[in-house]
Amino acid sequence: MEDSTDALHADPSHRDSEQRAIDRMWDFGDPMASEARFRAAAADEALDAHARAVMATQLARAIAIQGRVDEAHAALDALEAERHESGAQDAAELRARIALERGRIAASAERADEAVPELTRAVREAAVSGSTFLVLDALHMLALNDAGHEEEWAAEGFDILDGVRDPRLRRWGVALHNNLGWTKHDGGDALAALHHFRKAVEAADAYGTAGQQHVARWAVGRALRTLGRTDEALELQRELALARPDDPYVRAELDALASPTTEAEPTIEA
Repeated sequence: MEDSTDALHADPSHRDSEQRAIDRMWDFGDPMASEARFRAAAADEALDAHARAVMATQLARAIAIQGRVDEAHAALDALEAERHESGAQDAAELRARIALERGRIAASAERADEAVPELTRAVREAAVSGSTFLVLDALHMLALNDAGHEEEWAAEGFDILDGVRDPRLRRWGVALHNNLGWTKHDGGDALAALHHFRKAVEAADAYGTAGQQHVARWAVGRALRTLGRTDEALELQRELALARPDDPYVRAELDALASPTTEAEPTIEA
């Protein structure tokens, strides 16, 4: 791809602690509570101006997840209009975060023509800033939204992961393999999809959350069903049902496996 990340270097230590603070504040199951936390952080005078601006990008994300898209864009517009006294790397990081959130908003609205330029800009600015985390975040979004180039963006992400050891960075392998798996599955290559879903399981087991481990295994089961390996799929989905009996996606797969000629409820990829 045109926007190379060859010059990428290790994230500065202050940026690593910043991202860990963001991770602790996020609850994607409760964006309203996340909004309140990020709103307080964005106004916290104990933080420097750059840190407050970074928190404001996450405030915009929490607002957008709740459907208040115009408000989210206004918050990002305000950040772009402000003059922040910061070094070149910090300025590039902020530009990357703003572009990334604009790209997410456009992607959520299925406006790939708007999302892809913003996400590409995010990759470029994140590389300039030296933030491997943000580069991988933007690459995984591009691999979801840049039709026809999914594998190229994912491959760039895999190349970066080969050179890092930080567990939080290596966790991006879960999303990259899972996303590429769905690209392959939806393109009719369920065997390749199964390969990437299994790679996602490996990454989730080594570096991911319990939720990622569950979803990664579910995807393996889904690919097995597509391949006609129903006994293996059924065994896996039953194991997942024991762990999470109320999961509607697991239940839908069990129904589909029990009655293969019957239309199942929409599953996780729908």
